[in-house]
Amino acid sequence: HLFFLMYFINCIFAGQVTYSIPEEMAKGSFVGNIAQDLGLDLKRLRSGKARIYTEDSAEYIELNKDKGSLLVKERIDRETLCGQTTPCALHLQITLEEPIEFYTVTVEINDINDNAPSFKKDEMKFRISESAVIGAKFMLERAMDLDVGVNGLQSYSLKPTDNFNLKLQNQQDGSKKVEMVLQKHLDREAQEHLSLTLTAIDGGDPQLSGTIRVEISVLDANDNAPVFTQEIYKVIVTETAPQGTVLCTVSAADADEGSNGKVSYSIKNTLDDVPIMFEIGEENGVVTLNGNLDYEKSKDYEIHVQASDEGGLTDSCKIMVEVTDTNDNHPSINIMSKTNSVSENSSPGTVVTIFNVQDPDSGENGKVSCFIADNMPFLMKTTSKKFFSLVTDSDLDRERASEYNITVTCSDEGVPSLSSSVTLTLQISDVNDNPPVFERSSYEAYIVENNTPGLSIFTVKATDSDWNQNARVSYILEDSSVNGVPVSSYVSVSADSGVIHAVRSFDYEQIKDFQFRVKAQDGGSPPLSSNVTVKIMIQDQNDNAPQVLYPVQTGGSLVAEMVPRSADVGYLVTKVVAVDVDSGQNAWLSYKLQKATDRALFEVGLQNGEVRTIRQVTDKDAVKQRLTVIVEDNGQPSRSATVIVNVAVADSFPEVLSEFTDFTHDKEYNENLTFYLVLALAVVSFLFITCVVVIISVKIYRWRQSRILYHSNLPVIPYYPPRYSDTLGTGTLPHVYNYEVCRTTDSRKSDCKFGRAGSQNVLIMDPSSTGTISCLYGRQCRIHRDDALCFTFPINIRKSNGTVSGNSRNHRHKR
Repeated sequence: HLFFLMYFINCIFAGQVTYSIPEEMAKGSFVGNIAQDLGLDLKRLRSGKARIYTEDSAEYIELNKDKGSLLVKERIDRETLCGQTTPCALHLQITLEEPIEFYTVTVEINDINDNAPSFKKDEMKFRISESAVIGAKFMLERAMDLDVGVNGLQSYSLKPTDNFNLKLQNQQDGSKKVEMVLQKHLDREAQEHLSLTLTAIDGGDPQLSGTIRVEISVLDANDNAPVFTQEIYKVIVTETAPQGTVLCTVSAADADEGSNGKVSYSIKNTLDDVPIMFEIGEENGVVTLNGNLDYEKSKDYEIHVQASDEGGLTDSCKIMVEVTDTNDNHPSINIMSKTNSVSENSSPGTVVTIFNVQDPDSGENGKVSCFIADNMPFLMKTTSKKFFSLVTDSDLDRERASEYNITVTCSDEGVPSLSSSVTLTLQISDVNDNPPVFERSSYEAYIVENNTPGLSIFTVKATDSDWNQNARVSYILEDSSVNGVPVSSYVSVSADSGVIHAVRSFDYEQIKDFQFRVKAQDGGSPPLSSNVTVKIMIQDQNDNAPQVLYPVQTGGSLVAEMVPRSADVGYLVTKVVAVDVDSGQNAWLSYKLQKATDRALFEVGLQNGEVRTIRQVTDKDAVKQRLTVIVEDNGQPSRSATVIVNVAVADSFPEVLSEFTDFTHDKEYNENLTFYLVLALAVVSFLFITCVVVIISVKIYRWRQSRILYHSNLPVIPYYPPRYSDTLGTGTLPHVYNYEVCRTTDSRKSDCKFGRAGSQNVLIMDPSSTGTISCLYGRQCRIHRDDALCFTFPINIRKSNGTVSGNSRNHRHKR
C-alpha cells in the first residue's frame, strides 16, 4: 500500500510541538521542521549539540541538524507500539546545551487498515439438541482485528440464515458479543449437520474481512441449558499474587438430568492472553491464577466463562479481575544533559544537570522525589512531574573543593520505599581569586660582612592556593632606598625561586642592617600580589685591628711616664687606652705586657690596660724603663696592636735629665757617650733653675688668687679633676700634684702652658723639632733650638694655716 503523508502542527506553546503521521511510513520520511516550529536557528541546533531523548527503547525518529527536520528512522507499526491503546503517540524531548534547554515533541501515530479481522480457529463446532427452543443463543467466536477506530472490526455476518440469526451485543470494553440465535426449530431427521460461515468485516477502505466455519451437529432433545448464578463476577487481586491463587468459583445449574444436566466450564477469551494467565476447573468452575500479574502492563482483565451441558446447551458469564498495584519498581534515572565542569565564580542557580526519572508504579508508589547530600553547594529543582535539574545553590570555591562527587538519590513514596541513585562527577574550574601568601609575616636574615657579591642570603617563599597559571608566583624587589642608595644596589631577588642574593660586599662598620620589601605576584589575569618586609642583619667579622688612643705614638717624639722611687706596690703608672671599631667579642680587648726592661716591676691590667707596679720601687731600679704592651681583640683569628710605654723612675729632675740623653739616643742618634753626658748636665742645670723660678711664680700666683677670692663675695668651691692624684697609704703628704714644664736650652725664649692636672707623669721629648712641639692634653711648647724637654714633676702640698690643698688643686687646674 502507498500512503500519503499527513502532516500538521496541532499546537505550539511553551516549547511543545505535536505532529501526526500515519504508521508504516518509509525510512527517511519527513515528519516536521522542528527548527521552524520551535523558532530555533539551525546554528543553534549545531552549536547546542541538539539530540533527541525518548523514553522508548526503540528510536523511531531522528533529527537532521543541518535542515532542522525530524525524519522517520525506523518503520513504525502502530499495533506493535501501542496495541489497542488510542491515541498512539511517541513522546520525544529535544535537548540543547550551553545553555541547557529542552523541548517536548509529541508524534501521534495514526492507524491505517493494514490488518484484516481474523479468528483464532478455523472452525467452531456446536452440538445442538433438536429440542432447542426458538431464541436459543449460542456464543460464537469473536474475531480479532489489530487495527483501531474505523479500521477495526465493525460487523459480522452469518450465512446461511435459514435456522439461525446473528445477534451482536456491545460490551463495556468496546467489543461486540457475537451470538447465534435459533429462529427455527432444528430437525435432526431432516438435517443432522449444519455448516455455517461467520464473516467478520472491518471499516477500512477497502474493507478487509475474515471468516470461520460454524459446524453444527444436531443432537437429540435436551430441553434445558445451564444457567449461571451471576452474570458478572468481580475479583480484586494484587499484582504480586503467586501462581495458583484462587480468584473465584463460578457456578451454573442445568435442570436436565443425566448427561444432559452435567455442566462443564471453559474460558472463551480469544483476543488476549486471558487463557494463558487464568485457568478454570472444567468440572468445579474454580478460577485460578496461572501466570504472573503486572499492574504496569495490565490493570484489569475480563474473563469470559462458558458453561455447557452434555446436550450442547450453554450459558456464559463474565469475571472482572481488577489488579491492584504494589511498589515493585525502582525509580529509573536517565541523564538527559550534564556539564562536566563549572567555574568557581558561577552564580547560584547555574544548571549543572537535567535528568528524567521514571517509576511505572501508580499512585503513591509512583510519586518520586530526588535529593542530594545536605553538605554540598547544590540544589535539586523540579521542572515538571518527571524532570529534575541540579543547580548550584551557593558560591563555589575551587581551593576548598576542586571536585564534587554528587550522589543523586530518587525515592518513591511506596511502603516500603524504593530508591535509585546515580553519582555525578563535577570538576570546579579555577579563577584567580587568591593572592600569593608568604610563609611569614616578615623575614630576618643574617649575612657576615665582607661577603662575596652574588652570595645567596636566604629564600622568601610564597604560596598561591589557586591552580596552574593562577598559582605561578614571581618575586619582585620593590623600589626603595637605603641611606639614599637604591636597594637594588644592595640585593637582588630571583623572580622564579625567591632567592635573595647580595649584589655588593657589605661592611658592618658602614651599615649594620637594612630592610626592603619583596612583592609576590601570581600569573593570573589580572594578577594578584602581596608584600613582605625583609630585614638583613650584617654580622661583624674581625676585620679591624685595635687602635691605640693613648699613649700617642708619634714618629718624632718620645713619651715617658714618671714614677717616683717612693711609689708603692700597685702604683698607677699610666693607662693604655685602645678601641676596636668591630663589635661584640671582636671588640673585646685584652692587654698584655709583651716586653719590659724589668718584667718584675710592672704589670698590665688584662681588661683595663692599667700599668701598675707589682713591687716596691727601689733605688736599684733603672731610671729608664721601656715597656711593650700588646693589645689583642677577641676575634677569630684575633688581631692586635703594639704600643711602647717609656717610664722614667725618678724622684727629681736631675735624675730624669741624667737619663734623658739615653732616651734620645735610643730613638734618634748614635753619638759619642761623652757628648750625651755633657748635654744632659747642661739640661738638668737649666731645668733646675727653671723649676725654682716656676715654683716661686706659682706661690706668688696662688697668693694673689687667694687675695682676690678673699675680697670677693663668691664662694670658693674646690674642684678636683677626675684621676688628678694618687692617694698613697704612706708618707705625710695626702696628695701629689703634678706640674708640667716645657723648657728649651734658652729659657728666655720659651713659653709654658699648664693645660691639665692628672695622675699620669708624662715626659715628652722631641729632639728633631725646630718649631712648636705638642705635649699631651693641650700643652704647647714653643722652642727656638733643636732640643726641647717636656716633663711632669710632682709637688707635694701640705695642709697649713687652715688652708686645704683642695684650693691649691683648684687653682692649679685652672692654670
